[in-house]
Amino acid sequence: MTWTNPLTLLRHGWTRHRDADRPVRTVVSNLPFEHLKKSEQPNRRYEGNAIRTNKYRLWSFIPMNLFEQFHRMANIYFVGLAILNFVPVVNAFQPEVALIPICVILALTAVKDAWEDFRRYQTDQQLNNIPCFIFSRKQMCFVERRWKDVRVGDFVRVLSNQIIPADILLLHTSDPNGVCHMETANLDGETNLKQRKVVPGFSALGEPFQPQTFDSTVVCENPNNNLNLFKGYVERPDKRRTGFGIDSLLLRGCMVRNTDDAAGIVVYAGHETKSMLNNSGPRYKRSKIERKMNTDVLFCVVLLFFMCLIGALGHAIWLETFTSMPSYIVPDSNGNYTPSVLAGFYMFFTMIILLQVMIPVSLYVSIELVKMGQIFFITQDVELYDEELDSRVQCRALNITEDLGQIQYVFSDKTGTLTENKMVFRRCTIMGTEYCHEENAARLAVISGANEEEEVTIYQQTKLPPLFPLEELQDIHTGDKNHANTQVTAANRCRSKVAAGAQSDMAFSSPLETVVVPDRKLMLEVERQMASIQTGPYLDFFLALAICNTVLVSSATAQRQRVKGRRNSSYSGGSFHKMRQWFRKSSLGKLFTSMKSFKRGGETLTDPFSIDEDEPSVFHSSEVSDVTGQKGICSERKVKSGLSGSEEVCYEAHSPDEAALIHVAKAYGFTMVERTPHYVTVKLPNEALLKFEVLDILTFDSTRRRMSIIVRHPHTSEIIMYTKGADSAVMERLGSAFSDMTQVDIEAKRLAVKTQKDLDMYARNGLRTLCFAKKVIGEQEFRAWSAVRQEALSAMDEKEERLMETAAFIENNFTLLGATGIEDRLQESVPETITALRRAGMQVWVLTGDKPETAINIAYSCKLLEHEDLVFTFSTSRKSVCKMRLEDTLGEVRRSTLSPGAGRSSAFDGPLMEPSIGLVIDGPTLSMAMSDELVEQFVELCKHCRAVLCCRVTPLQKSAVVKLIRQKLRVMTLAVGDGANDVNMIQAADVGIGVSGQEGMQAVMASDFAITRFKHLQRLLLVHGHWCYSRLANMVIYFFYKNVAYVNLLFWYQFFCGFSATAMIDYWLMIFFNLFFTSAPPIMFGIMDKEVSDSMLLSLPELYKRGQHSEGYRRSTFWIAILDAFYQSLVCFFIPYWTYNGSDIGIFAFGTPMNTVSLFTIILHLAIEIKSWTVVHWVIIIGSVLVYFVVTLAYSAICISCNPPSDPYWIMHKQMADPMFYLVCILTTVVALLPRYTLHVLRGTLAPSPHLRARQLERLPPSYREQRIREWRGLRDTCISPSVRSREHGSSPCPSA
Repeated sequence: MTWTNPLTLLRHGWTRHRDADRPVRTVVSNLPFEHLKKSEQPNRRYEGNAIRTNKYRLWSFIPMNLFEQFHRMANIYFVGLAILNFVPVVNAFQPEVALIPICVILALTAVKDAWEDFRRYQTDQQLNNIPCFIFSRKQMCFVERRWKDVRVGDFVRVLSNQIIPADILLLHTSDPNGVCHMETANLDGETNLKQRKVVPGFSALGEPFQPQTFDSTVVCENPNNNLNLFKGYVERPDKRRTGFGIDSLLLRGCMVRNTDDAAGIVVYAGHETKSMLNNSGPRYKRSKIERKMNTDVLFCVVLLFFMCLIGALGHAIWLETFTSMPSYIVPDSNGNYTPSVLAGFYMFFTMIILLQVMIPVSLYVSIELVKMGQIFFITQDVELYDEELDSRVQCRALNITEDLGQIQYVFSDKTGTLTENKMVFRRCTIMGTEYCHEENAARLAVISGANEEEEVTIYQQTKLPPLFPLEELQDIHTGDKNHANTQVTAANRCRSKVAAGAQSDMAFSSPLETVVVPDRKLMLEVERQMASIQTGPYLDFFLALAICNTVLVSSATAQRQRVKGRRNSSYSGGSFHKMRQWFRKSSLGKLFTSMKSFKRGGETLTDPFSIDEDEPSVFHSSEVSDVTGQKGICSERKVKSGLSGSEEVCYEAHSPDEAALIHVAKAYGFTMVERTPHYVTVKLPNEALLKFEVLDILTFDSTRRRMSIIVRHPHTSEIIMYTKGADSAVMERLGSAFSDMTQVDIEAKRLAVKTQKDLDMYARNGLRTLCFAKKVIGEQEFRAWSAVRQEALSAMDEKEERLMETAAFIENNFTLLGATGIEDRLQESVPETITALRRAGMQVWVLTGDKPETAINIAYSCKLLEHEDLVFTFSTSRKSVCKMRLEDTLGEVRRSTLSPGAGRSSAFDGPLMEPSIGLVIDGPTLSMAMSDELVEQFVELCKHCRAVLCCRVTPLQKSAVVKLIRQKLRVMTLAVGDGANDVNMIQAADVGIGVSGQEGMQAVMASDFAITRFKHLQRLLLVHGHWCYSRLANMVIYFFYKNVAYVNLLFWYQFFCGFSATAMIDYWLMIFFNLFFTSAPPIMFGIMDKEVSDSMLLSLPELYKRGQHSEGYRRSTFWIAILDAFYQSLVCFFIPYWTYNGSDIGIFAFGTPMNTVSLFTIILHLAIEIKSWTVVHWVIIIGSVLVYFVVTLAYSAICISCNPPSDPYWIMHKQMADPMFYLVCILTTVVALLPRYTLHVLRGTLAPSPHLRARQLERLPPSYREQRIREWRGLRDTCISPSVRSREHGSSPCPSA
């Protein structure tokens, strides 16, 4: 670690703060100022490119680390008591000894922090020294430098397959079309290529890039973490401005693909780059148990205060009983005795020092260790491992594992979370004629009914090259039988991945998605129009499908160009390894989030940060993997769907919807063969090429809910706008279908009505719908609009709003072409998972942007709704109507579901779980229902609903719903989603779950936990959530009990020593008792105890309700443990006291049996609480006892004059030679634990808990066990199905689980 002047750090921090106050960032070229010092250059205010993620420096480690540790009040408390012990009038024992416990804890934490910080420092240094190319004016060429040398205003050149060192504004590329392809998998997990284009006017075709001639000024927004937004303009010396956006920015950490080289000017560097601003590291939250535990610590403080007050008052009263001071009370240096009142005041602080262990300082450290162990077991669970993605569950929030066991409301996205997000084309309607595609439906039906091997067999006929080299196939035939079976299994698994599209070599490119069998009637209509006029609505429809998207296209042989051999020493493979290592360590957290790399046929696939040394083979040439273990989009195979012509093409789609639609167009002969920033070329069914000039693209956004592309037709020179979007976003902007009923075009109205009917039918069938339309724009109209559009693009203030206004202005008067219906299939085991969550007492909500009809269909499919349910649908544009509907519905629900007197249960105290009511509400109505005057009625109605579906909702509405339920009902919430539109919802919930699917990794990066399938939620919550909650709750309660029981031994002794704060146990043994003798068992208890097995928890989800109701850690549980600790301490003190009363043993000889008995009692108390014994439990329990005796015997043997005049020398040896010692230990332990053991026996016999009954079921034979489980479930269903009234009134005869 290098030393840095603090004044330099202060100056850098001040300049960054001053720059942050500026509204925009102005960047000029560094080349004219290259001869000046860095402090005199115009871009000196901006951050350098060297990153520093370590918190400490060598000189600042100790003060900074102590400062951070003292943010914890417990540490301040113990340090204060240690310092107080140095005051002579109040010290309880040797001052140096009092420092040992807190110093040990601070030192252990400091060592852990130092090691983690040193690893971050090493990674930073490796990353900062990666080579790159920076332009030098002196040498007039790009020279090799290091990443840490890059500064804002430098010109940087990036070669193919190199990682971009900073955020660079693209000014030049080797591509003749001025584009550069970038892979962003390291940032957002999206495996498709992103296209970046040169800022207009800064790249001449065929001319080399000359940075020295750049004399313009770059003005852009200040650094922010939005990966999808960037705005600014380049101002030339003549004051002309050229606007640019995110499509001209190369992002740090991404990799250049399919482009020989790209160059530009650095606008953000180091910690100001978008990738670094998104690198927040692990998420830290306060769990519900931790919040409750902090309250109980305050109770312990109050208890300690009263005990010390009793000691102070007792000491003062005791002194008043003496007529003359006894000889053992020492006067001060002047020979004066301290007054009794003042002595009592001093004794109050002395008692605090003596009884300080009442506050469990080691509890916080133990909880951190326990949670680390819990996270380890969660990530290592084989049942949560996804073989297809080679991915396991990720724990990104390190301290809320127990919250997984207390969830009451689950909010889920639909697309990609409940469904596969694999879009399969099913039907379409064109010009009012519906085409059902029966042949394609038959094909899909065969696939659905076939197993994976059959599916592979079907698609072997689509001219796919062999998936494995000939040598592997020969090995299968010639090898031994076991080896052959292994090879066949691996081959089948890999083939099934390709066939089903699990993660094939191209995103959204499985045959299920790309192979479309054309409808015969529609194909004939297309051929008829092509043969006659070669224009018409059918051709426009398929042209819209082919070009109205953001899909990138390239030839099959150009996909993922890799460097053949090492380019030069400037960018070694080690650099890629460093980059990968930094991303994994800094971005995904420090604990247990690493994932295995993919393997095929026993061979590990290429890492994303490596360079191919050899010529790639036809089978494993261009496969890459990102940091999450997902395959990149790369293929050198032929595209799956048939296409005439010698050159096959590959599509890189941003979403599965776009991929499905472009392959539909391709199936009918409309193949997009080329896309550049200015042109898009489509090959028609007759092999003719149409090259459209792209005039503008209005990208999709969640507000407009549509996308448009404006092109010039190559034959007619007309300016045509093709638009696709949600039916509501397109239908409302049709030209004359519904606007003016007096001059309505009858044919247009008929077309719109028929199309709407088809759309409704698609939605009822659970299909995702999109409408397509076109508009012919006049030349003058377009020029006027384009001028306004360019002004908006160059704006810095309110740029998004102005762009939205320009889009809304031009997107109207559409001519409807048709619509499509795409199926998004449910994931595996979604209905079973939702049913299990429901049985566990959780309310499941679905928040989606789809149409209500689609959402309802999916809800029935996944068992969120049953066909006998009463479903209320809310969809209105008037607030008065919404209010009336809420009042009427709520009144009807109350009358039909609640009997007289049941209204007492309608307060906001949790879900009532009515079995037969469902609520469907759309986005506009939801906004009205969540207004201040209606929100209480809306929340009360939702409490009575079995399921709630919020449709057509925006990302902000999703988060608002989660916050509303969490705050109004005061319940534990969980949100699960897979896309960027779910980030707000995930962050608003108590626990956020990200699904790493096909929508990138933004949801995962914002989540607390990440899974790959929705079905994994069942095991994560019902098993690991239950275990983590019960383990931690029991451990925290045990910690409070343990400390109170031990401290009270010293407190009871004060009644026999004049409240003089004298301890009958040696100080060192007191310290060792909590640090070593009793520290390991509760940690083991918190990590490994299993109240019920995983199979039983999955069979009986009702057992989860214990955590929802906080039954494991209630206030009553805490006080019962404290009372038990008081009782046990009384027994452990007074039985030895009565035994040795009147004898001549010394103070430590009297305290040693108490210390030993206390150890036995505390350890065996834990043994009673342990539910599942393993070898580890026995080793830890027995080992703790052995360590106690070994250390105590050794200490008694060597401590000759440790605490004069009463030394513990040889005391333990003498005690162990006395039979009375063993009798006292046995009798005291039995008497102390007898009440707790008796209570357990009586409770288990007379009123067994559901968990105890579940453990009893585990011991039954499997067949009988299943029968008993079915009987248990049947009894509960019988009680629940008619009504929940009996349960609400407390008169249910059903077993409570």
